[in-house]
Amino acid sequence: MVDKLVLSDDEWRQRLTAEEYAVLRGHGTERPHTGCFVGTKTPGVYSCAGCGHPLFRSGDKFESGTGWPSFTQTISDDALVEIEDRSHGMRRTEVRCARCDGHLGHVFPDGPPPTHLRYCINSVSMRHTPDAKG
Repeated sequence: MVDKLVLSDDEWRQRLTAEEYAVLRGHGTERPHTGCFVGTKTPGVYSCAGCGHPLFRSGDKFESGTGWPSFTQTISDDALVEIEDRSHGMRRTEVRCARCDGHLGHVFPDGPPPTHLRYCINSVSMRHTPDAKG
């Protein structure tokens, strides 16, 4: 179980940039092909921009052609929580940070083997820490 980080709306606004707040707390999305991690190949770990909770390893990142960073699996079973999303006339699975409940993106069942999952994540929702393992 992950220790939750709970902050007031004012505390989140002080902690995050306007764009980070709009995505992480407002459940927004960045425009496709604009995020800083779309083409990143540097080995390392991607963590939540809101609280630093580890989310993905770079070795699980792939080019999906969607315009957002995509991953085949999470770094651990308790990295994310999944929420049913019926907004915009669609039925999708939203993924949020398990620690701070920040909106990251969505997961779809159309990814490559071995998981066949595509975690489609907003760059602004993450930070990247380079390492030798990836």
